[in-house]
Amino acid sequence: MIGMGLSLIVSCNSCKSQKDTSLPEVVESYVKVSPEFNPDSAYRYVEKQVSYGPRVPNSDAHRACGDYLAAKLTEFGAKVIEQKADIKHYDGSILHMRNIIGSYQPEKTKRILLFAHWDSRPWADRETDPDKQKQPILGADDGASGVGVLLEIARQFQHKPADVGIDIIFFDLEDAGQPAFDTRTLPGEWWCLGSEYWSKNPHVPAYKAAYGILLDMVGAPDATFMKEGYSVQYAANVVEKIWRTAANLGYGQFFINRNNGYITDDHLPVNKNHRAPAVDIINIKDNTPTGFAAHWHTHDDNMNTIHRSTLKAVGQTVMEVIYLEKAD
Repeated sequence: MIGMGLSLIVSCNSCKSQKDTSLPEVVESYVKVSPEFNPDSAYRYVEKQVSYGPRVPNSDAHRACGDYLAAKLTEFGAKVIEQKADIKHYDGSILHMRNIIGSYQPEKTKRILLFAHWDSRPWADRETDPDKQKQPILGADDGASGVGVLLEIARQFQHKPADVGIDIIFFDLEDAGQPAFDTRTLPGEWWCLGSEYWSKNPHVPAYKAAYGILLDMVGAPDATFMKEGYSVQYAANVVEKIWRTAANLGYGQFFINRNNGYITDDHLPVNKNHRAPAVDIINIKDNTPTGFAAHWHTHDDNMNTIHRSTLKAVGQTVMEVIYLEKAD
């Protein structure tokens, strides 16, 4: 998840307007239509990514994990395309970007885009110890959790296809922006570089999806998914669909029916470049200095932050939304 450049936006609590304390309409005796999301399976996919170590661009761990993700999508029946490019970093170095795309039923016109970032933060810049700040993090929650949920959803698609086409994208270079301890003022945008690249150079010319869903930091036990500002701005109807579905499934304790701040995340270039009206499902906090969980961008972002109940709530909700869709 984004670093200092974004937290300036998130911590601007004046953006947390339009608080809505009403509950979404809940259907009594709701009958689920989607397959059963397996949280143990999703947990193993998160654990496997973390086992490679920090997935920092240009590292051996990054290459090995990327190979694993592409192989799993292929195993689960997706048509896999990889985007590779050399991207200039904020410090002038060159990062080898790798976006991994898995498409289901590519012939279908109506498409849903599901995405998460798979790179991990090169610095634990929210640690208080200056020596620890310059070490990369494992990113179990911040990166791996969203990817793990999407891998389990991909596994389900292999057994029961949806009525619509699905594109799953694991974006690279989301989390390599300027660290908090580097206080220089530098021009340019240094976050979400993989999604920015894809949004301007999609894997299919003139790609459009009916809508998109981003998963970011979706594994913590006390996760609270509020309605993020850009999501409401660009895709209000999709936000309502997701939060209503979560309530119907009994996950209202995770999906809080309240608007919150604006977060620069991978959904922003997807929205701005008109690839899909996209929603960010992200753990937002009201009671922390950063607006995120205490383990954000620290070495505490390890497998101890991952709980199956949260993976289940997010994964089942997203699957339900998808399996309710009908082809045009």
